[in-house]
Amino acid sequence: MTLLQAIILGIVQGLTEFIPISSSGHLILVEKLMGIERRLTPEQITAFIAVIQLGTLAAVLVYFFRDIVEITSGFIRGNLARRIGRREAQPARLGWLIIIGTLPIATVGLAAKKIIEGSLTKNLTVIGASMIIWGLLLAVAEAAGERRKGMEEVGLKETLAVGFAQVFSLIPGSSRSGTTITGALLVGLTRETAARFSFLLSIPAIAASGLLELREAVDSLAGIGLANLVAATVVSGVVGYASIAFLLGYLRRHSTYLFIGYRLIVGAILLGLVYAGVISPR
Repeated sequence: MTLLQAIILGIVQGLTEFIPISSSGHLILVEKLMGIERRLTPEQITAFIAVIQLGTLAAVLVYFFRDIVEITSGFIRGNLARRIGRREAQPARLGWLIIIGTLPIATVGLAAKKIIEGSLTKNLTVIGASMIIWGLLLAVAEAAGERRKGMEEVGLKETLAVGFAQVFSLIPGSSRSGTTITGALLVGLTRETAARFSFLLSIPAIAASGLLELREAVDSLAGIGLANLVAATVVSGVVGYASIAFLLGYLRRHSTYLFIGYRLIVGAILLGLVYAGVISPR
């Protein structure tokens, strides 16, 4: 892997982790286009992606630093004190909701770990179909959602809807932000609230999956190059931070139809190329 290829993968990771267009799908496609899979083993690629995921984790932690501190401190104070004021009540409640919302993907992820890491993970037919299916579902959510609930109105029903939607992000091509924003819109959250809650809910999942994959694949990092790892991770973090800021600002004024159209077009192109034999599905 060259330094340029590492930087390109860092850019792709940062752009697609938070925008609802599927990071895994784009990373696999770019890997194939650059021929990286012919130079690195699958274990090395997995280890590399696990490292640069930490860059996007850092991006969301930095962007939502104040929210995280407020939720954490409010959660601790709210659950230790016998009586809590309004100032602690909201963060304490949001802390519990994030924990509850993370349980579905944690449970399914651990139970189906071998299937998730199997051959379907890099199958372009699965990725293309998932991009189209979740693009259509997001379109349904846009059309049917009431989009009137703010963060203070997120309750157990909304959390479970988003939490169970996040489980489908384990399917390559679905997109973590795509599935969770879809679930959030379907239960009436505003677009900006849907994205914000999606990002907060993604923190435990991204941290757990990235660190677990890194722990299991750390021995495979040899041969990739320290400069490549550092450059890609830093780039993914910087681009990821910009992507979060862009998406939250964009959804204050616009719908998700731009991303829906993109998903449908890219998904159709992928399936067409696979069907025509131009690229191998695996």
